[in-house]
Amino acid sequence: MGLVNYIGGVAAVCTTIAFVPQILKIRRQGGQDLSYPMLILYLTGILLWLVYGLLLHAAAVIWANAATALLVGVALVLKATHPAGKREIV
Repeated sequence: MGLVNYIGGVAAVCTTIAFVPQILKIRRQGGQDLSYPMLILYLTGILLWLVYGLLLHAAAVIWANAATALLVGVALVLKATHPAGKREIV
């Protein structure tokens, strides 16, 4: 694996995993701090990066953005279903 692929893979892991704490926070505290427009705009950007990766056949871009799109989708669902103040044990 070349240096460029290694850097791309590490970057993909970092940016994908970075969204996990946000999902955990939404589950614990609700999603009132996040706006729907921000999440939808973020999801749109992620999906466009996914298409870009598919067009280039860039595996790291494809899997990272597919995984991040899934996480943002989960965040949208949790925001809609977990009102503020509702606490769950994780």
